[in-house]
Amino acid sequence: MTEMLSKADLEARLREIGRTRYHSNHPFQIMLQEGRLSKPQVQAWALNRYYYQSMIPVKDAHILARLGSVELRREWRERIIDHDGTETERGGIVKWIALAEGVGLDRDYVMSGKGILPATRFSVDAYVNFVRDRTLLEAIASSLTELFSPNVIGVRTKGMLEHYDFITPETLAYFDKRPVQAKRDSDFALTYCLENARRPEEQQAVIDALTFKCQVLWTQLDALHHAYVEPRHLPFDAWAPDAAQATKAA
Repeated sequence: MTEMLSKADLEARLREIGRTRYHSNHPFQIMLQEGRLSKPQVQAWALNRYYYQSMIPVKDAHILARLGSVELRREWRERIIDHDGTETERGGIVKWIALAEGVGLDRDYVMSGKGILPATRFSVDAYVNFVRDRTLLEAIASSLTELFSPNVIGVRTKGMLEHYDFITPETLAYFDKRPVQAKRDSDFALTYCLENARRPEEQQAVIDALTFKCQVLWTQLDALHHAYVEPRHLPFDAWAPDAAQATKAA
């Protein structure tokens, strides 16, 4: 990119990335919300997704430490609270553990990180490292996938409740507050990026950061599809549907 985009054009470019590359378009995600996965395949999704959820406050802490004002830190701190919770209110991580338990996985096994796919670990760690090592602008831009999640969450939860008899509204409580939280967070991040990408190369960096984050999310679903749908090639040490240590007794 050699010429500056207007803020409106940059935002349009970012939203087009979401329209085409966000993981709501992935075949595994579509199968999940249309009820075309087996219970073990849903369990594999819940187990692997936990690792991503558990590392969100870690990546946000990297960003928080680099923000230069009380106002910015106070704004970004809300993200960590949303996921870590407080003494009196459950956060997203605890709610995701409850989701995993709700689909039949053992709490301690989920929290141990055992059994997750290597590609899950590699992609999530790559995301955390990206946020830690790149510019603050790129780190914040990588969070812009939240622009696209509020609309997707409703489709996902409606489909899962409709198609899976082992899932209840309580199981999916993680998603109750996420649309509002994601809207708040993405509004802030988008404004920050539009205001602080002041050169063409910075605008390109914002675009590339969002593209990278979409790749992180897409890679996780690629791995799940390969291991548990087709061709069902499980890597060494990955959770297997009949792993007694990972499922609750009936």
